[in-house]
Amino acid sequence: MITQALIFIGVGLMAGILGALLGLGGGIIVTPVITLLLGLPIQYAIAASIIAVIATSSGATIAYLKDEMLNLRVAMFLEIATTVGAVLGAVVTGLVSSQVLYFLFGALLIFSTYNMVRKLIGKIDAQRDPVPDPAAEKLRLNGAYYDKASGKEIEYKVTNVPGGFAMMFGAGLASGLLGIGSGAFKVLAMDTIMQMPLKPSTATSNLMMGVTAAASATVYFFNGALQPQIAAPLAIGILIGATIGTRIMQLLPTKILRMIFIPVIGYMGLQMLLKGFGVTI
Repeated sequence: MITQALIFIGVGLMAGILGALLGLGGGIIVTPVITLLLGLPIQYAIAASIIAVIATSSGATIAYLKDEMLNLRVAMFLEIATTVGAVLGAVVTGLVSSQVLYFLFGALLIFSTYNMVRKLIGKIDAQRDPVPDPAAEKLRLNGAYYDKASGKEIEYKVTNVPGGFAMMFGAGLASGLLGIGSGAFKVLAMDTIMQMPLKPSTATSNLMMGVTAAASATVYFFNGALQPQIAAPLAIGILIGATIGTRIMQLLPTKILRMIFIPVIGYMGLQMLLKGFGVTI
């Protein structure tokens, strides 16, 4: 029992660091370990993944708020779209083929990975001035953050607010229909569509994931899938990992952060594409 608890703490530590660094839920680590390595039922893994998301969000958000890294206005505005999409997705589950959805969202992730690679190698100028967006001005979504890696205060303008809102709706829809975390879509919506810098995009995604996941946690609690002996040590490891991850993220150059993000998103996109073709990896 003690050995298993230590394993969960270790898994949580890794999930927390990765989640805080990239703005993703810890499910990409938690679920495979619980189901494949430990041989526990998938429903326990899904419930533990929800706890991983909440714990990562809680640990990372506290640090990012303190350092004024996340954009609270953007988070609350886009959370409207995500929540509506998730509710609608849950309502219409079964009416749309999951294979088609996996294929579409997988293709979107692969395309976004391609665009991020182009940004990384300079084919797309990530520093170009975005087109002014009246909606962003009206809603006061533009922001600034202090980049510890460069030692500079960086101001940024949010653009294409309708496009980002639509992407967030799609992220919520995917979450509700397919039962997947939508952290990757959140980061991509802010970084690629709304042209926010990657660091505030990651920080803001961490906050939003926790808000979305908290609603789901009660369902898993009441249906008995949430196991305290799994969730408790996992949460401890994740909270520690998330605190470490936030510190690492702020010291990393954006280019290095993007180099870490790209293979993770590419893998997730490939996994979803293959599921669309009926192949599970």
